Parts: sequence; structure tokens; C-alpha cells
Amino acid sequence: MADITPEVRALMRPSAAALEPYDPAFSPVDVILSANENNYGIPSEVAPILAEAVAGAAWNRYPAPLGGRLRARLAAWHGVAPEQVIIGNGGDELLFNLFLAFGGAGHTLVSCPPTFSVYGLYASMVETPVAEVFRGRDFAPNVDALAEAARTATLVVVTSPNNPTGDLFPREGVRRLCEACPGIVLVDEAYIEFSDPGSSVDDLLGEYENLAVLHTFSKAFALAGTRVGYVLAGAPVVAALAAVRQPYSVSAPDQAAALAAVTHREAFRPAIEAIRLGRGRLSAMLGGLASLGVRVWPSQANFVCARVPHAHDVWRRLRDEHSILVRDFSSTPGLEGCLRITVGTPGEIDLVAAALDTILKGE
Repeated sequence: MADITPEVRALMRPSAAALEPYDPAFSPVDVILSANENNYGIPSEVAPILAEAVAGAAWNRYPAPLGGRLRARLAAWHGVAPEQVIIGNGGDELLFNLFLAFGGAGHTLVSCPPTFSVYGLYASMVETPVAEVFRGRDFAPNVDALAEAARTATLVVVTSPNNPTGDLFPREGVRRLCEACPGIVLVDEAYIEFSDPGSSVDDLLGEYENLAVLHTFSKAFALAGTRVGYVLAGAPVVAALAAVRQPYSVSAPDQAAALAAVTHREAFRPAIEAIRLGRGRLSAMLGGLASLGVRVWPSQANFVCARVPHAHDVWRRLRDEHSILVRDFSSTPGLEGCLRITVGTPGEIDLVAAALDTILKGE
């Protein structure tokens, strides 16, 4: 992508001029373990149903503005009213709309880094001040400090499981944030399907009017290419998000694909369980490299965070010598020396573990 020239940057809003295009650091390789996608793909029994649904979508018509059928099916699944559901063009659009609706000058965001970098990016786009409460030892969130900061915040965003560290945010911590914050508390649960049963805080929606929970079809449901996410929240919060959303932001084919996936969601369970098993296996294999300086943290997501010696060089050699792409976080504050590795198929797990063993042994 071309750089923004000084002449063009001078024409931009100051808050936008300070930004650079988002770079997912993608490279063409044989094994992609960098984006936390579901490498098992759509279940064979769902694929023809999904294809038929997409083919039957009204391509010549604008899509249902609020995704009525999908919205109703999601509401029934989660036990909420349809008015408590809003769909978006991936979780990213919903996050941006959250900042557009509730952010801006004088509307402080509290975040808990190291975490998903897009929160800070979107906050800066709409000139939202950010109060960062950094995680402590072993990436544990400082709930006391977060709750204190939340008292004067308009927005609090926490991720559970956290990206890229993989840990769950404590349920009682969510309660404390909702009780402390006069604004909106969003829990980003993009990876929750890979966590232990009962890990979601969806059930707290009936207790806290300021709680919102984000979900996505991009991870467990293998629909990263369709870009469909949704937020559960109180009806007034959903109405605020609807007020700032782009019209027709989720296409008719994408709505059809997501509806097919949620209707047949149990068919995805075997792959989700396989990823959970693979996560344990990958963690054990990385733990076996401890004598070579590797440390891996427990994860409840479909990825693991590992600290390795000379991490950036290891990332480069994995890509260039083994055609394996993982995510390099080694220059991110709080994640020095860390790589994030998506849990792939058993064969992919074998390949990345063997490649790391070879590289770290200097072979």
C-alpha cells in the first residue's frame, strides 16, 4: 500500500492524520496461523446448506437493514429480545460504531492492554481519550484499578478471552466494572466459543443495563470472509448503535450465510472441540521447548501466546524458511518477545512445533 504523502496528510483531520493504515502483517505462505481463523472451515454437512442459502439471497435488493431474520434467530439463541441484538459488518464495524456513538472529546475510554489494538485505533479516530490500565504479572488484569478508572469513564472495553494473551476476564470483575462505570461496559467475546462452558457473561445482561457483549461469526463459525458480528445489549444501547451504523452494512448473502451457520451451529461443535484439544496439545509441545527458552501461557481461545528468544527473527524464519505465518507481537509494550500462534489442524500444529524446535536449536 502506498504511503500517505505529506500533502494529503495536511488535508486530513488531525486525529486521522496521525494514523497509518492497519497492517495485519499478512504474507502468502502454506500454513496460516496468524489471524485466529478456524482452519477446519465450514462443516461438510453445512457447506451445501450455506451455499444454497447464499445463492438464494435477493442479490438485486438491498439487504434487510437490521437483519430481521438473523436478528430474531440470534435473540432466540441467546434468550434476549430481538431489540437487544444488532448485527454489523464484522465485530470491527460494531466496535467503531460503539466509539462513534459513545466516544469523542470528553468521553474517556478505559482499556486493559496489552489487548486488541483496534480499540485504541478507533478511539483515536473519533478523538476519544484513553485511560490504559496495564495488565500485571502473567497478564492478569488489575480489576481494582480498572474499577477505579471506570468511575469517570464513558466507555470500558475488556476482552474475554483476551487477544493476544488468551485469558478470561473475571466474571466478578465485569460486575464491578458495570457497577462502577456510569457509561457502557463492552465485553468482547469474539473467542468465547473456545472457552470452558459458562465463561460468557451474556447472562449478566438482565442485571446491568450498561453491559454490552460482542460476538462474531469470524472465529468459531469459520465465516471470517463474510464479515458478520453482533452485539447483545439493552434495547436503548442497541438503538444508539443503530443510529450511527452505515445503512445496509451487512450484505444479503452475508446475512444468509450467518443465518445458515447459527441455525446449524451444533455442526460446528466437533471442530470447536478439536481446536480445544489442539490448543492443549500445542501448549504442551511449546512447553516441551522450555529448555530452549520458550514460555507459553494458558489460553481459553483458539490461539496461544508464547515468549521465545529472538522472537522477531524466529517469526521471520518461520515465514521465510518454513512457510508458516504466526503473529509477531514482540515489539508491543507488555508483549516483548511474544508470538501469537493460532491453533490449526493437527498437521499444522506438528509443523509449527517442529519448525520452532529446529529454529531454536540453531539448525
